[in-house]
Amino acid sequence: MKTAKKNNLKALAITIIGLIVVNIIGSYFFSRFDLTKDNRYTLSTTSLNIIKQVKNPLSIKIYMQGNLPVEFKRLQQETRQLLEEFQAYNKNIIFEFVNPLENKSESMDQIKALYQKGLTPINITVEDKGKQSQEMVFPWAIAVYDNKEVNIPLLKNIMGASTTQKVIGSVQHLEYSIAEGLNKITKAKQKKIAIIKGNGELQDILMAKFLLQVRESYFIGPFTLDSVAKNPVSSLQALEKYDLAVIAKPTERFSDEEKQVLDQFIINGGKTLWLIDQVSAEMDSLYNSSGSTLAYPRDLNLNDMFFKYGIRLNPDIIKDEQGSPIKLASGEQGSATQYQQFNWKFAPQVYPNSDHPIVKNLGGIKFDFVNPIDTLKNGIKKTVLLQSSPYSKKIGTPAEINLNSVTEESVAADYQKKGNFPLAVLLEGSFQSMFENRVLPFKQSTFKTNGNSNKMIVIADGDVIKNQLDKDFQPVELGYDQRSGNLYDNKDFIMNCVNYLLDDNGLINIRGKDLDLPLLDKDKVYQNYTQNQLITIGLPIVILTLFGAAFAIIRKRKYSK
Repeated sequence: MKTAKKNNLKALAITIIGLIVVNIIGSYFFSRFDLTKDNRYTLSTTSLNIIKQVKNPLSIKIYMQGNLPVEFKRLQQETRQLLEEFQAYNKNIIFEFVNPLENKSESMDQIKALYQKGLTPINITVEDKGKQSQEMVFPWAIAVYDNKEVNIPLLKNIMGASTTQKVIGSVQHLEYSIAEGLNKITKAKQKKIAIIKGNGELQDILMAKFLLQVRESYFIGPFTLDSVAKNPVSSLQALEKYDLAVIAKPTERFSDEEKQVLDQFIINGGKTLWLIDQVSAEMDSLYNSSGSTLAYPRDLNLNDMFFKYGIRLNPDIIKDEQGSPIKLASGEQGSATQYQQFNWKFAPQVYPNSDHPIVKNLGGIKFDFVNPIDTLKNGIKKTVLLQSSPYSKKIGTPAEINLNSVTEESVAADYQKKGNFPLAVLLEGSFQSMFENRVLPFKQSTFKTNGNSNKMIVIADGDVIKNQLDKDFQPVELGYDQRSGNLYDNKDFIMNCVNYLLDDNGLINIRGKDLDLPLLDKDKVYQNYTQNQLITIGLPIVILTLFGAAFAIIRKRKYSK
């Protein structure tokens, strides 16, 4: 008996000493184990690098607490678990979940305050056993660091998607949304963006929402090419101080001197985002007594430049069965004006089918009078980011565009061996100067014919970056179409383009993460509600009862002998 007691004490002492040793060793080594199949909670190297930048307390308030619908409880859970991972690597990160509607007497003031910060709630319909109710949810977080504040959207807008689909898409983007937000407030601005002016580009008010969004992460400034006529060398030197040039919907010809400046900017490593209308056609010009306008080719004198880089923008217009809704007045004269919704085929809704991180998991992107792009073989890697639907075709110009075309009926034969026209292309590689073996428009001692590895994005529609104006001539959200009330993903697409072109730390690549998020099918649950209750609640009770009875019988037999 004494020997057994000594052995037990010895085993206890060894166990205690072992635990102490393991804890001491563990204090010097840190590791997290992710047992999920899709490595959902394994942070990317980019996120870890951003976390290391946090040297002072960083607080995050998440406005998702209280009586939430089932789908949003899942989003809340995923957000909490992901933030716990961020916090595990840096204790300076503090977060809390807040219910903005908890105090009914103060809820309206709280809602107004959140509205002023740009945090808009969503009203969703909650179904429970056939009953419907409305719930207001704020799928937002606010991060504060060193007196800097940033809004972090947690719910991704996917037009036409169900709440469940939106939540799944949002969880896919959760790490990217949080990491991008933290990066904005912890990392000082470094990159510079030039907004090219001087050739009839979009006015600032028509791209105000883009400018407001992009200045959160980058320095921006207008750069006019008018100075090229007087001193092209100085203009080139000034432009080379920028990292990215955005050319948004020019309407006037580029001179050869201006093209040389842009060409050498690219050859010397400058990134470019081109938004080009190869055809002159505006939606506003259709709202006249005839309801028609003439679409005609626009000569910007850029064809030879793009050809050298490996693409060709055609002076055609895409007509796509996957168009955008438009409301037009209808009814007989003398009757009350009625508005009917039609499919406007000259404004394609494009849904990405590429896995590239720029467009992965994006919703619909709206174009207006977009042109097709041809890709040419020249050693430059080309990735088609967006393309028209299989049921689309080219309309040559000049051509009359008429609102009455909304009543036209199409047949499948119209689209045989057509469709899938590239509309936005990413080009990557070492570009060759378009002025190679040509007489230079102006003398340049630093002229280069070949550049280092570079990248540019060409979008065949300047309206993608254009925001509409309300009745007070104030800009509305980029991607919001006042004619239909739809919000498209134009802003996310353009910002992803900018971030990809300027991203040195790989933040945009987080968007390529694939997650498997299984959710219950509510329709199937409601169809077999009683059966599911019996299986999930009744069956465990029955099993426990049988196990308890069997254990009691076995115990009674064992000790009754």
